[in-house]
Amino acid sequence: MKRQLPRWKNIRPLLGWSLPTFSAQDRKLKSVVNLSEMRLLAKKRVPKAIFDYVDGGANDELSYARSQEIYSRVEFKPRVLRDVSMIDLSTHVLSTPSALPIIFAPTGYTRMMHYQGEVMVAKVCEAHNLIYSLSTMGTTSSTEIGQQVPNVRRWFQLYLWRDRDQSLRFIEEARSAGFEGLMLTVDTAIGGIKWRDMRNGLTVPPRIRLKTFLDMVLKPKWWFNLLTTAPLEFATFRNFDKPLSEIAAKVFDPAVTFEDVKWLRSVWQGKLIIKGVQRVADAKELAKIGVDAIVLSNHGGRQLDRSVVPLELLPNVREVIGAKGDGPQIYIDGAIMSGADVLAAIALGADAVLIGRAYLYGAMAAGKPGVEKVVEIFRFEMETAMKLMGVKNLTELLPDFVNIRA
Repeated sequence: MKRQLPRWKNIRPLLGWSLPTFSAQDRKLKSVVNLSEMRLLAKKRVPKAIFDYVDGGANDELSYARSQEIYSRVEFKPRVLRDVSMIDLSTHVLSTPSALPIIFAPTGYTRMMHYQGEVMVAKVCEAHNLIYSLSTMGTTSSTEIGQQVPNVRRWFQLYLWRDRDQSLRFIEEARSAGFEGLMLTVDTAIGGIKWRDMRNGLTVPPRIRLKTFLDMVLKPKWWFNLLTTAPLEFATFRNFDKPLSEIAAKVFDPAVTFEDVKWLRSVWQGKLIIKGVQRVADAKELAKIGVDAIVLSNHGGRQLDRSVVPLELLPNVREVIGAKGDGPQIYIDGAIMSGADVLAAIALGADAVLIGRAYLYGAMAAGKPGVEKVVEIFRFEMETAMKLMGVKNLTELLPDFVNIRA
């Protein structure tokens, strides 16, 4: 074969890089290809205490580790010779179309992860036709979300107070702000023990130690954004003339029972979702009361350590509740970090999943573009996996597509 000198026009197409450009584009974010890499980028860009608050769990963090581990044992059984040229990822969440079977879970302190906070995340949900859930412990009020992101589908997450009149005021504010769903969290008789946060001084009220303070100072962009925007606060309690410690003590009511769920059903005419269910019998009782949806959740492993893994509980609850379309919808959360994780949950009986850490990693890594990238990653991974599984829409995903390896 005759040899010749290499020519640039032949070499250039083989290279996966180009000369650097001077633009406002975040090159590090652009290089992120999955949620694991998004997590690592987030870890580099925010103080350790902030990252640990998102990343950590209760006590030894066994619940969260077990939730992660079971998804690593999911095995798909694909079928072949199916037309998968067109993939439909859409579904119905409480009778209304949703672009993906993904709901943004309520997360507290969101403006601590990124100064634009809940409003920024809600705008991403609005753009992608996804549901946003605002936490009682959020740093933006339900009224502000309603005013600034009026077209997003939104749920308000509620901790039921002993003071029922005050609870009614929270509910009425959410109703007035256009929230279609009320999500009662029921796995918080008391706050979980989070050793990472205790070591970092990230408690209520905060007890920031010198080491944590110095670590925060070493993140100048995060620090600048924090100091030059509105002070962090629990926006729901903005008008309370009480110290943070006293407010925190009132948020969790250890006396809440099924009777309180019945009362809530009577005073709230919108969709009622119960989050934190961890036993089949409890799910069955809630279905009798007439709630619209149940979230099988161990609070992301942030409450009771060694609690059940939602994905393992899911098939048993689905069997008791009945087929999809019968009774309340069933959602799960906890350690869902890929499109494949979502599909496994849907196949085993979930109507949708909730994500929390996933989008907070995006927020910490790059703000709104980071959250947008998280949605893109989930969408791309789901579409690719469905094509490889021989499935063209979510209704075709059945339990026989999934095996959990021993």
